[in-house]
Amino acid sequence: MQEYRRSSHCLFDLKVHLVWITKYRKPVLYGSEGTRLRDILRQVCTELEVEIVSGNIRRDHVHLLLSVPPQVCVSKLVQKLKGVSARKLLQESERFKKAFWGHHLWARGYFAVSTGHVTEDIIAEYIQNQDEVERLRSDNFQVGF
Repeated sequence: MQEYRRSSHCLFDLKVHLVWITKYRKPVLYGSEGTRLRDILRQVCTELEVEIVSGNIRRDHVHLLLSVPPQVCVSKLVQKLKGVSARKLLQESERFKKAFWGHHLWARGYFAVSTGHVTEDIIAEYIQNQDEVERLRSDNFQVGF
């Protein structure tokens, strides 16, 4: 059975897969800096009540599968994850200060995709079959009577 998360007024299961890369894809995310990055990402997620379902820090990019509460915007989440981690790692690591002398640890942008236990086709079929109403074939946003 599927596990849902709760907040004060809702039940939810919103998951997002995030990926972002280092500036110039420099392979620097290893050793103590890689471990420190993991700790920073965990701290930011805890503060935002975001649950890390799975994660992987590669030498030049980060993969995260997150369970995100409805009040957290994905773009703001990524901004916080990348911003806080870059600031702290650049302050703390001499190796990073030399490698990223322009004070930009991460490349611009990121990849985000939502996930779920059902496909878009199943959801569309469920929505379309709510009522047995005469429908126009080209209209995929129905109003029930």
